[in-house]
Amino acid sequence: MSTNRILIIEDDPSIRDLLQLLLESRGFTDLTLAETGETGLRYALEKPFDLVLLDLTLPGMDGLEVCRRMREIKQNARVPIIILTARDTESDVVVGLEMGAVDYITKPFNNQTLIARIRAQLRRTQELESAPKTGSGDGKTLESHGVSVDLTQHLVSVQGEPVSLTLTEFDLLVLLIRRPGRVWSRAEIVMELRGEELFEMDRTIDVQVANLRKKLGECGSCVETVRGVGYRWKY
Repeated sequence: MSTNRILIIEDDPSIRDLLQLLLESRGFTDLTLAETGETGLRYALEKPFDLVLLDLTLPGMDGLEVCRRMREIKQNARVPIIILTARDTESDVVVGLEMGAVDYITKPFNNQTLIARIRAQLRRTQELESAPKTGSGDGKTLESHGVSVDLTQHLVSVQGEPVSLTLTEFDLLVLLIRRPGRVWSRAEIVMELRGEELFEMDRTIDVQVANLRKKLGECGSCVETVRGVGYRWKY
């Protein structure tokens, strides 16, 4: 039985009930349910969560605003947020990823896919938390072209200045910088970051790459596009 704390923000009672039943059947019993964005944010102020399932089309405050405000709550600033969305809202998904969401699930969703995505995000978080905090002098730091990545403390700096990345952006940077010159296709990136094949729109990876480049500033050009193939870190 999982002790992970999951917040579900979904206004449709049938979907909300389905999510609750599905997660409980898979051992996730510490669930908090909210019908509105305002209620979800109130819960987020009261206690930390390990993961948030967030519907975009909420009454009143929509999911995008909830995502933005969630990142301003200290105890939940880095909690993985998985967006729940209809297939015709790609532009909203892009904005959500730019605001710090780590993944998205389209409605109607496949139960196995949803559970796999949830477990993948929780596993990534647990791996980061369990990494030894022994400093960066033991091979746990990656450095290239002015970019430094401390793997043990999950810190990134560019030319000595700290940079704040989302969990997905951090994992993407580590993937690329570990093997400079190696070209990664979008499907390979998804497999490495999520542990599954790419079945849905690969626009997600393009957005994450664009956000990463922006945050790396003048070093963003080190993330090179190989037209028709994918991305690589400058050798």
